[in-house]
Amino acid sequence: MTAMSTRAKLGVVAASAVLLGSVAAGYAAIAAEPARTPPPAAVGDQRVTLVPGPRLLAITDRYVSSVATADPAGPRTVSGLECLRVYAAAGTGVCLKPATAWSYQVVVLDAALRQKRTLSVPGLPNRARVSASGRMVSWTTFVGGDSYTASGFSTRTGILDTVTGATVTSLEEFAITRDGRGYRSPDVNYWGVTFTADDNHFYATMATGGKRYLVRGDVAARTVETMRTNVECPSLSPDGARIAFKEAIDADPTKGWRLSVLDLASGRVTATAETASVDDQAAWLDDATLAYTLRQSDGRPDVFSVPADGSGAPRLLIPGAESPSPLT
Repeated sequence: MTAMSTRAKLGVVAASAVLLGSVAAGYAAIAAEPARTPPPAAVGDQRVTLVPGPRLLAITDRYVSSVATADPAGPRTVSGLECLRVYAAAGTGVCLKPATAWSYQVVVLDAALRQKRTLSVPGLPNRARVSASGRMVSWTTFVGGDSYTASGFSTRTGILDTVTGATVTSLEEFAITRDGRGYRSPDVNYWGVTFTADDNHFYATMATGGKRYLVRGDVAARTVETMRTNVECPSLSPDGARIAFKEAIDADPTKGWRLSVLDLASGRVTATAETASVDDQAAWLDDATLAYTLRQSDGRPDVFSVPADGSGAPRLLIPGAESPSPLT
């Protein structure tokens, strides 16, 4: 691999610091909080389950919880499972779980929240996803120590096939095609995987050279190809036609992000009615509605929803919660 020039290294250092430094510091503070006693279940003796149904999964005070879709701000059921990120589909869940004070695990869950598989991962948990079929699981963590970043943080993103057990420990192993040509660089980072219906292809964010790209990946071929710039934390709609994402204002992450939706066929981008900066990988509640986490000034997370077509207005969905996931 050709060595980077001093000027290029400095550029990458600056971009990495802007993209990852403040965000990672925030996650470090959250992850370092001591474990809390799980809140009591608010609905009799019911248990949290990942069986598909009219419920939403979320995290309440670092514990996996669920609420009724018809009354998301109402009573919730809280489990004793501690996770910093959670997601579920088709009865399979993924939990990014503290193992010790400064070590973390990816835990694959069955519908009863029993642990089916556990992987130790480096860094601080950041993103988690499960494919619609429940077969494929992905995660992203913040890690430290990469020589090209002065911020002290970069990312690692992995994928697990729960059927075969095949594991990709880092997407940085994949071959890259950028703008139609092969591309290699030591500063490549990935985050925010979202799977297509075939359980092989996926979309993700790739950062390199101070830019952030939407990439389409192929797990079997171990390749990714860039599609367009300024797309972060993609989330594919249930119909496979659109991608919700956070779009940096004026392509500058220091100005915050606008939650937006990309139509894959036309390339048209529609900004949602949410004008607050959304630093999250939104979840599709259905083909028309997005859910996402916003942190308030006191650090408390709340889950909001907003129409995906740019209409309407944001509404508070689950107060005092984060990491929303529809139980489909």
